[in-house]
Amino acid sequence: MSGMSVRGSLRARLLAGSVVWILGALTITGCVLGDLFRRHVEDRFQAELRIHLDQLTASIELAPEAGPRLRTELSDPRLRKPLSGFYWQVDREGAETARGVLRSRSLWDATLAVPSDGPRDGEVHVHRIEGPDRERLVMMERIVRPEEAAGQPLRLIVAADERGMTNPVREFVGLLVTALGVLAAGVIAAVLLQVSVGLAPLKRLREQLAEVRDGRSRRLEGIFPNEVRPLVDELNAVLQHDAEVVERARTQAGNLAHAIKTPLAVLGNAALREEGPLARLVAEQVATAQRQVDYHLARARAAAATQVPGLRSALRPAVEGLVRVMQRVHAERNLHIAIEPISGDAAFRGEEQDLQEMLGNLIDNACKWARASVGVSATVRVGELVVTVDDDGPGLPPEAREAVFTRGMRADEAVPGSGLGLGIVRDLAQLYGGRIELDQAPAGGLRATLFLPAA
Repeated sequence: MSGMSVRGSLRARLLAGSVVWILGALTITGCVLGDLFRRHVEDRFQAELRIHLDQLTASIELAPEAGPRLRTELSDPRLRKPLSGFYWQVDREGAETARGVLRSRSLWDATLAVPSDGPRDGEVHVHRIEGPDRERLVMMERIVRPEEAAGQPLRLIVAADERGMTNPVREFVGLLVTALGVLAAGVIAAVLLQVSVGLAPLKRLREQLAEVRDGRSRRLEGIFPNEVRPLVDELNAVLQHDAEVVERARTQAGNLAHAIKTPLAVLGNAALREEGPLARLVAEQVATAQRQVDYHLARARAAAATQVPGLRSALRPAVEGLVRVMQRVHAERNLHIAIEPISGDAAFRGEEQDLQEMLGNLIDNACKWARASVGVSATVRVGELVVTVDDDGPGLPPEAREAVFTRGMRADEAVPGSGLGLGIVRDLAQLYGGRIELDQAPAGGLRATLFLPAA
């Protein structure tokens, strides 16, 4: 998991923070528990040594002219097994130190080498020494002065293999690491589930926004948690506000169109009733003004529509309707307009009126230039709608294809038209993030391919 992905993902942040916290907490817990258990085992180990040292102290006596001896044997059977790892020893302290005057059977013929700095009367010292089998021993000692031998102190020693203390700690730490590892895995899995469940409303919100963008919905619907609901309400308010703004813009554009077209129509009709150069000039300028108004109103309407989410216009009904209209408009030419099967799910992510404007111009242009037939087909790709219009007319040479997009430019003055059709189609397509391409049709005429965002 890279640093960039952690900073850019809320899920990654939550998981990374939780994992770090869980692993840190369990690591500290494991260290504390391991240390507590080690101290407990060490205390119990030394307590057991202390019991045997007390037993040895209570059993030792000095026989007349025979030296120290035990009144009773110590109870632990390990003291009678050779090299068992559990030993006791009695040294004579004084002018001449004698080591091992008494020792347990477990020492066999060896003696314990103990530090020379013996404890004071009443003190108990603990050391770590090497045993007869080169094992590490924990040794506990004290100095006693029997009444039978005033001035001749005895050094009492008990020792045990420290593996009796370290092995249980090692086994416990191994089990503890395993248990904490399983616990960490379980807690991390629970955190992963919790994060997934906690972020599920955001995923649902993203899906709802995708539906609005693709035109399947106009607002965000569904039940959301209280923490997310204010965001949903604000988004719905923004969507509603944008829709109202666009609707007002459309209304104002329509009002402006009517306000301008009415005087233009009056001027045009007046010019048609008159004769002479002035009347023809007025008629030409009125027609030019009307074309410009239509062109810029179409652009303004499309620019406003692209800002509204949730637009969806079905393709097949629009194509079928336009073909019926074109068959009536060009009925005298007896053209055959063929429509290849179009999926019912094919839809344009935009205003239906703009879709009809673009397709109408392309089909009408093909009908004007076709000799006998026009073909319309459509395919849907990932996020893209591709509409193709072919004709069997004379076509266009490659060097002239870009020029026909210029406003007012016409390929042939003998063919009726304003020269604005293909220019409007390209401008509208670009406003929606699409494009138009011209190529040679299979029948030799012109092929116009329109690429639009799919809903």
